[in-house]
Amino acid sequence: MCLAVPGRVMQIEERDGTRMAQVDFGGVIKDVCLEYVPDLKVGEYAVVHVGFALQRLDEESARRTLELFAELGTLQEEFGDPWALAADPDGMARHGSEEER
Repeated sequence: MCLAVPGRVMQIEERDGTRMAQVDFGGVIKDVCLEYVPDLKVGEYAVVHVGFALQRLDEESARRTLELFAELGTLQEEFGDPWALAADPDGMARHGSEEER
């Protein structure tokens, strides 16, 4: 399942003519395209889906959503365990049973 997840913009840069950001999703940092929300600034929050920031979000809503996702284990399901991912020789976190892969 793919969710739209709130994240905090940590750094913004232009890469090959595209506005990109490093976004913190409760401790998991990912690269995100900002082309749909071009006026987003460092320190602001955005709802992100499949690597694209879709809309600005206030900090309180972002924090509540991240806390709820953490309680439900949704962030783990969506992003995987960053330590397991880093330790995996194939660079792919292993999730679920063999049948699910």
